[in-house]
Amino acid sequence: MREAAKEARYLLDRGYPKDSAIRFVSDHHCHPQEQRHVLARVISSSKSARARKAKAVPVQALQGADVAVDGYNVLITVESLLAGRPVYLCDDGFLRDTFGIFKRYRPAELTDGAFAAIFDLLVAASPARITFLLDQQMSHSGELAARTRALMAFRQLSGCACTARDVDHRLKTFAGIVASADGSVIDSASAVVDIPAKIAGARGISLLHI
Repeated sequence: MREAAKEARYLLDRGYPKDSAIRFVSDHHCHPQEQRHVLARVISSSKSARARKAKAVPVQALQGADVAVDGYNVLITVESLLAGRPVYLCDDGFLRDTFGIFKRYRPAELTDGAFAAIFDLLVAASPARITFLLDQQMSHSGELAARTRALMAFRQLSGCACTARDVDHRLKTFAGIVASADGSVIDSASAVVDIPAKIAGARGISLLHI
């Protein structure tokens, strides 16, 4: 995987389309589908990685700010961290897992722990308002939104939690700070915080590098 990632980065930095570069390198190395997805999530061109890193803000920047949370993106990654599933530190500095690609998401025992970790961080950061967005197309989104609203009320966090069919669009056009590791969202946002990365750092959780 490391050699394949190195080769794919070389192609990206010379202007090759990402999909074509990953397909070419993965075909050469006879990678199965899961390894191809890992490469797609982890590698970026040097130019793209620099641009995304420049948008990353520390958790202290959330104080008094309006924050939009990419609900499933953040929740699934935090669950993966707590479960010990593979989570990668990517070229652009953001954390990503692959669990959501291969498994249909369902709330599980770790969901409560993941919510607690996320909201502990947000309470400490003290944003002015939180907009927690969940993709309406995903199963159980309505009940997760209700659960999120209850947790926010219990912790006296101002804001809302809702489902929407256009979560990506809402995040890309949000005027405040966005919490997401979705590459296309980061590219459009003006400021981004990586909540799973802050949780991993605080807990000393090991991450994968390729």
